[in-house]
Amino acid sequence: MRNFWNNLKKPFLVLAPMYDVTDFVFREIISEIAKPDVLFTEFVNTNAICSFGKEKATKDLCFSKKQRPIVAQIWGTNPDMFFKAAQEISKMGFDGIDINMGCPERSVVKNGSGAALIKNPNLAKELIKATKEGAKDIPISVKTRIGYSKIITEEWTSFLLEQNLNALTIHGRIANKSDGKTMWNEIKKVASLRNKLSPRTIIIGNGDVKSYKEALGKYNGYKVDGVMIGRGILSNPWVFKKDDVVKHSKEDLINLLLKHTKLYEETWKNTKNFNALKKFFKVYVREFKGSNELRQELMKCQNYNQVVETIKELEGANLT
Repeated sequence: MRNFWNNLKKPFLVLAPMYDVTDFVFREIISEIAKPDVLFTEFVNTNAICSFGKEKATKDLCFSKKQRPIVAQIWGTNPDMFFKAAQEISKMGFDGIDINMGCPERSVVKNGSGAALIKNPNLAKELIKATKEGAKDIPISVKTRIGYSKIITEEWTSFLLEQNLNALTIHGRIANKSDGKTMWNEIKKVASLRNKLSPRTIIIGNGDVKSYKEALGKYNGYKVDGVMIGRGILSNPWVFKKDDVVKHSKEDLINLLLKHTKLYEETWKNTKNFNALKKFFKVYVREFKGSNELRQELMKCQNYNQVVETIKELEGANLT
């Protein structure tokens, strides 16, 4: 098996899979400015990969060489679809497959997917088995939480560790309460259980990490092998830089916005609504004089050229 997880220098950093955020374009931008050790795709439904929606799903799963190692995250409830999806993903050349067992979104859990699998270990076991059989020579991991409506860290993660996963990511919250502080002491329990039940499984902690310094502290304090960062990147696109205390200028942020916008338009053309890009405007346009006004005007734009003209008008920038 080509198991890249075992070749990573510890502590390693991972970009969390975030729906409608970590698409090909955002991963490409992050790979250029401050690449983490591992990238995850957005989660993709196994039914889509194996159905008439395959063309769109395949495009959602595109990646470049600079994004390696990259893991495709999948979700669903049908073992047969997981088997077939794993086969397809393996053919695409991904470095690994991750099963989403932690998403708390109502539209996902109402069908028994995502975090709902915490309440259905028998199905979770079937999905893991089917994915392993379909993938054959690439590692399989799971991303989950410490419980659904209550904390069941030891019971749930012991079960998962018994499935001989190559890696296990633990978000330190329960599914139906995504606010509040991440319970890293619960994540530490998982690392301890791993040592007893499945020593070869890589453990990744996730939740409320916003800098490399914080990630290093979690590694040293909670005995995980790696740290996954999600929302932290939305407040600092350079969060994976080890010298992330560097203050980036307004020009840096605007140039990154323009690069992201241009690549988004070139990559997706008319297949994705331009408005879906606008969530990133607040990532780049913030904390400098005139940022609020600029962001409000940018929200009116409908293409890259309008973004350029708006920045020229309000910032007086010499853009081409």
